Amino acid sequence: MSKDSRIEWTTHTFNPWWGCTKVSPGCKHCYAETWARRLGFDVWGKNGRRELSESYWKQPHVWNLEASKLSSRPRVFCASMADVFENRRDLDKRRHRLWGLIEETPHLDWLLLTKRPENVRRLSPWLDEWPKNVWLGATAENQHWLDKRLPYLAEQRARVLFLSCEPLLGPLNLESWMSLAEAGRIRKPNWVIGGGESGHHARPMNPEWIASLRDQCVRNNIRFHFKQWGNWGPIGASVKNGNEVRTLFLSNGDRINVVNVGKKHAGRVLEGRTWNEIPETR
Repeated sequence: MSKDSRIEWTTHTFNPWWGCTKVSPGCKHCYAETWARRLGFDVWGKNGRRELSESYWKQPHVWNLEASKLSSRPRVFCASMADVFENRRDLDKRRHRLWGLIEETPHLDWLLLTKRPENVRRLSPWLDEWPKNVWLGATAENQHWLDKRLPYLAEQRARVLFLSCEPLLGPLNLESWMSLAEAGRIRKPNWVIGGGESGHHARPMNPEWIASLRDQCVRNNIRFHFKQWGNWGPIGASVKNGNEVRTLFLSNGDRINVVNVGKKHAGRVLEGRTWNEIPETR
């Protein structure tokens, strides 16, 4: 899980450690926990965290050298198997090493995604002067967690701010926050990633939720990236083939069927278009 990531919105992934603690509904079916347990690492909850090898820590320097010869900037998602801002003091040594690594690799854009943005100011070293190659994001799976996390994200001075609304577990209304941004009271996120949940126990995403989120991003000039439908997609009746079907209700009272066909077959096309928008940086 490093170079040439399969995650659609990043180039590489890097993990300063493996392991985390669940904090909100989006964590219920955590893919990282499932993957770690499958490989025999019991690193969730209060347990210890898995350390990575010295050769692993050298990889970003290789990517940075390669990137120095490119016209584009590779993106590094940090961390897919952990949360950099988990409030554990035993992680401070690795966290400080990560900050140095980020500053030593200026040709890479580092995407730090957290479910704990309230810890960012206390645990990061940069305060009001962030390196230009850091993008800071927060997860918002429903309105409650958007309203709870966005204020902490919006006060940070990272070059790019983004929201990861995946798995999207309910409708999101960004408009009140956009009004505050228009008034200059908070920073507006530059980017929103949306998507449904995948895996054996995936919860279906109402197609209306993701379409509304996209429309709000377009209306407010925010880059939008639709990562996936997840296991459940609005697939036509002709391809159900015995797969589980659920009926969801739209806000106008209409019904829509979604089918559990798996991530690959559900795809990532939203109303006839693949949304791959990403903030432009140089």
